[in-house]
Amino acid sequence: MSPFFVMSLLLGLIFGQAASLCAPSEYTIHVEKRECAYCLAINTTICAGFCMTRDSNGKKLLLKSALSQNVCTYKEMLYRTALIPGCPHHTIPYYSYPVAVSCTCGKCNTDYSDCVRDRLRTNYCTKPQKLCAL
Repeated sequence: MSPFFVMSLLLGLIFGQAASLCAPSEYTIHVEKRECAYCLAINTTICAGFCMTRDSNGKKLLLKSALSQNVCTYKEMLYRTALIPGCPHHTIPYYSYPVAVSCTCGKCNTDYSDCVRDRLRTNYCTKPQKLCAL
C-alpha cells in the first residue's frame, strides 16, 4: 500500500468520527385541542440527523455509562407561542413549541427531547387545518 493511501485512510477515519450530519431541519407539527374548532399546522425546526457512535463488543466488561449512544439533540433552542384559532373563551388558545437554533451530538436529555421514536404515533389533524404563518 502506498503511504498516500494509508494517510488518506487514517485521515478519513479520524475526521469521519468527528463529522456528523446533525443539524436543524424543517418540520411541521400539528396541534389541536378538543375544545377548539381548528387544527394548527406549525412550521418549525427540530434537530435531526446522524451522529457517530460506537457499539462495543465487550458490553459486559464496560460500565453502562460508557455504552450511552450519542443522538442529535438541541444545543441551542428558543420557544415560540402560537394561537390556535376557533377556541371558546374559557379555553387557553396558546401552544408553545421549541425551535432549534443549533444542534449537537450528545446524550439525550428527556427534559426537552423525545429520546424514543414512537412508530405508532402519527402527526396529522382530525379537524379542519389552519397554517401558522410566522
